[in-house]
Order: sequence, then C-alpha cells, then structure tokens
Amino acid sequence: MKSSLQVLSAALLLAVAGCTSASETSKPELLGYAAPERLSICHGYGCTYRSNLDLGAKDGARFRAIMARGKASPAAERAAISKAVRYFEDRTFQVTGVRDLPRAKLGASRIRGQMDCVDEATNTRALLIYLSKRGMLRHHKVERNASRGHFIDGRYPHFTAVIRDPKGVTWAVDSWYAPMGGAPDIIPMSEWKPRGYLSSGALDS
Repeated sequence: MKSSLQVLSAALLLAVAGCTSASETSKPELLGYAAPERLSICHGYGCTYRSNLDLGAKDGARFRAIMARGKASPAAERAAISKAVRYFEDRTFQVTGVRDLPRAKLGASRIRGQMDCVDEATNTRALLIYLSKRGMLRHHKVERNASRGHFIDGRYPHFTAVIRDPKGVTWAVDSWYAPMGGAPDIIPMSEWKPRGYLSSGALDS
C-alpha cells in the first residue's frame, strides 16, 4: 500500500507534467493562428495621431487563409498581399472610425483618420512585418520604406512600403492611391521610382 508521501509525490509529478503539456500545446504558433498583437496605426498625416489595432486569433486565421493562396509563387504571393492589405485597412477603419480617402487631400493635415503617404507606408509595413513574423511570407522579405521625389527634381516626396522577392527584385506596396480597403499598387521599384506624385499603376507620369 502506497504511503501518503508517495501519493502526494505522484500527484505533484502529474501536475507538473500537465502544466508542461498545457504550456506547449497552448503556444499560438502550434495552434495555427497568430497570437494577439497590437499594431500602432498612423493617421492625421505624418503619423500625427496613432490608434491601437489589436489583431487577434480571428484576424490571424483570416490572414493565414488569404496568404495560403499565395504559396505557389512570388506573383501569387503579391496578389495575396494585396488582399491582405485590403482586409487590414478594413480592420483599421474599425479603429479610426473614418474612411480614409484616396491620395492625400490638401487641407486634411491633422484630421483624424485621414492618411498621407507617410501614414500609409508606415501602416502597410507594420502589416507586412506582422505577416513575416508569423511565417506567412514565403517568397518575400520586408525592406525599409522607400521614397521618391525631392522638390528640386520637380516631384513631391512620396513614400511606400517595400518587399524583396527571391531574385532580389524590390517591389513597392503603395496603398496611398486607393481608397481605404482598395487594392494597393504592387509594382517593381524600378517602375515606381521614376513616377510622378499622381502616377498610379500602369499610368505614366
């Protein structure tokens, strides 16, 4: 017959084993969804204001479903990134409560919810990093934001988020031209760099 000490010891061992097992199986990456993460959303032009967007399990599952469609190739992944940006901006709207207009409107500086290219590029890069950290970007790496235009060259400054494909080609992910929730421009940086301030997609400067 087991002594009280033996019973107590066995119970403690089971409890410890149970805690270890629960800890391991409850890791978000093992359950297949993104852990809740708070992103700081820029708006008001030049990140004048910041609002917190909490991306939880449902968001993680949605992003994984979107990005899974892009696993076949870099081109497919860029198409998936476009859809991820659209979902992300719809979620951003739920936080700011304001539907951002396409492009930056003169006189809209310091208006909550409205975004210039600095806000858009910063927010888009935050999303791309979120996707990358969770292994959802298989074919691209997130680069630093890039700019074009310096006034002296006759162009207004403009900023974009950037990704790099396996061949080393960099791509602009520019959500400034579309209304909130619209498809961003995703074009090679070699095409994006020489464009004018109001040039989008296949349009010439």
